[in-house]
Amino acid sequence: MSSRSDTPAAELHLAQQPEADALLSRSPLATLVGMLLDQQVPMEWAFSGPYTIARRMGRDDLDAAEIASYDPEAFAGLLQQKPAVHRYPGSMAQRIQTLCRYLVDEYGGDATALWQGAADGPELLARLKALPGFGEQKAKIFLALLGKQLGVRPRGWREAAGDYGKAGSYRSAADITGPASLAKVRAHKQEMKRAAKAAKTS
Repeated sequence: MSSRSDTPAAELHLAQQPEADALLSRSPLATLVGMLLDQQVPMEWAFSGPYTIARRMGRDDLDAAEIASYDPEAFAGLLQQKPAVHRYPGSMAQRIQTLCRYLVDEYGGDATALWQGAADGPELLARLKALPGFGEQKAKIFLALLGKQLGVRPRGWREAAGDYGKAGSYRSAADITGPASLAKVRAHKQEMKRAAKAAKTS
């Protein structure tokens, strides 16, 4: 199995913003926080959030222990500053701190410890699903992102990630490598929404 304890294996382009993408590419915790933020806002907005948070904290990276111990009101204030990090900055601030506390308690604050030593895809998926704020779908998407772009490929990772792990698909953040693939993923999501709406009205 391939794991990285220093830097990810590839350049990420999830935020579509050079400085934000550079942070995602070197910081597993930033990528994890971006994945947490990726709901009810455009993907680029979500994945640029970690860079905005780090900058407002006066840091060049995120530190799980520092965030976990940060005053909750002050941390929420960082996310609420204009432009806000998320549509729901207050609740997302709580979620980020809860995630970071979990990482500190269970993995010594090291996000890469999540996947290091995972025997296979199902075990890694179970670890991801245990993260606060990560349901089944989010865990599968992050597992696919690890495998497709970050070189973390335990045995059976594609199967564990389900449809998100399929090669050549454009379903999620795991498949975004630039503007063209972002457009394809967005088109897929719109089609899914249309299909769900049609199913409701039929």
